[in-house]
Amino acid sequence: MASTARKSRLPIAPRTAAIVLALVVLGAAGWWWSARKAAAAEGGFRTAAVERGDIRVAISATGTLAAISTVDVGSQISGQVTDVLVDFNDQVHKGQVIARIDPSTYQAQIAQGDAQIATARANLATAQATLKNAEADYDRKVPLAGQQLIAKGDLDLARAARDQARAQVNAAQAQITQQQASTQTTQLNLQRTVIRSPVDGVVLTRTIEPGQTVAASLQAPVLFQIAEDLSKMEILLQIDEADIGQVKAGQGVNFTVDAFPERSFRGNVQQVRLSATNTNNVITYPVVVTVDNKDGVLLPGMTVNAEIEVSRRDDVLKIPNAALRFKPADDNSGAGAGGPQRGGMSGELPKLAQTLALNTTQQAAFDDALAQMKQRMAARQAPQGAQQSGGSALFGRPPGGGQGGGNANAGGGNASGAMRQKMQERFNQQFAAFRATLDDTQKNKWDAGITALVSARRAPIYKLVDGKPQPAMVRIGVTDGTNTEVMGSDVKAGDAIIVGAERSSKDKSTQ
Repeated sequence: MASTARKSRLPIAPRTAAIVLALVVLGAAGWWWSARKAAAAEGGFRTAAVERGDIRVAISATGTLAAISTVDVGSQISGQVTDVLVDFNDQVHKGQVIARIDPSTYQAQIAQGDAQIATARANLATAQATLKNAEADYDRKVPLAGQQLIAKGDLDLARAARDQARAQVNAAQAQITQQQASTQTTQLNLQRTVIRSPVDGVVLTRTIEPGQTVAASLQAPVLFQIAEDLSKMEILLQIDEADIGQVKAGQGVNFTVDAFPERSFRGNVQQVRLSATNTNNVITYPVVVTVDNKDGVLLPGMTVNAEIEVSRRDDVLKIPNAALRFKPADDNSGAGAGGPQRGGMSGELPKLAQTLALNTTQQAAFDDALAQMKQRMAARQAPQGAQQSGGSALFGRPPGGGQGGGNANAGGGNASGAMRQKMQERFNQQFAAFRATLDDTQKNKWDAGITALVSARRAPIYKLVDGKPQPAMVRIGVTDGTNTEVMGSDVKAGDAIIVGAERSSKDKSTQ
């Protein structure tokens, strides 16, 4: 029995050794994998795929909702308010009586005026009788004076009395007219004691109560404020001078109000006003936005958080903005100099030509001009190619001195205005024969496309190819602050674009 137990315990040692050996191998494999992963992290890159989608550029601003047309209803006369016939939020119609002022003062003035008119008319009758007597006396003395039966002085006195009587008649008539005008003014004031709504609308404010005295000595006091139509409203936004150049009438506006935080409303820019406002040396311009409020949920005075959609690009290639800022630490690829830029514009010309619907003759002329251009590029690619910018390499000539080349490199292939003009002129010369075959519509599209290609901003980006950064030159379009539109033959949807380098373990340990 003892020997049997000894025999059963003997295989335990080799089994334990095998287990220990397996654990050592696993530990070594784990250490090797961790070291490899750490090494990869030392020289790794963070990437993002080139995506196709929409880019929306918007300007944010705040403002206040208001009725498009608001009328202040006041009083042209002074007096005590006897009746107020409308209240807040009441619907009123044009001509509707909304308040009354005590008319007794003006009624008394009218009665007094009527009496004065009657007195003036009596004075007129007296003056007319006096005139009639003076004219008769003068008519009797005229023949007597001719026969020298009376003195000439008596005739002169009779003439003077006649003229005086005529003047008194005219004065009495003028007095009547004056009293009638005064009475008419009082009658107008009496009519003004009844205050009517000048428009159809809604009463927004009411500042008077029955029994209150209205004083209109210096200016008409505002008694009511009436909004004409609240189904159409407007927003007055204050836009900073740095953004106002992008705002145009007709652009769409999305906005929210605090009363409905989960709901988005829509409006349109109606007017960009020229009256600038200076607040603490900050210049802003008022922008009027019209809003459809048929459901009536928006109220005057609400605070608005708005976004003006100044640009929108649908179904374009876009990359994160971080990709435009990335540059390898050991960058010696010459991106922005002569490598990837040279073929950028030439690769986009066939795409531009496809939009023109060329016939056979026109396509042949284009292919010939493009082939000649590529030949000139190839002939001058070395050694000048390493020093040329993207646009200058296209035409086979230096960018006009060391300064211009430096600017092109620093700006990622962006040329100055004078350089772009020279580039476009040389381009027009090289493609003059092809352009001559186009009709007017095609010429306009071709010229617009070339202008866009020449004046476009360019920047280098880096694609991750076989674990290594590969430079590529792209044209930059609009940006929404997070992503930027890119164009060019060097990028396509799905490409892995480097947006940053992985931090090494040493860098992480120091933090």
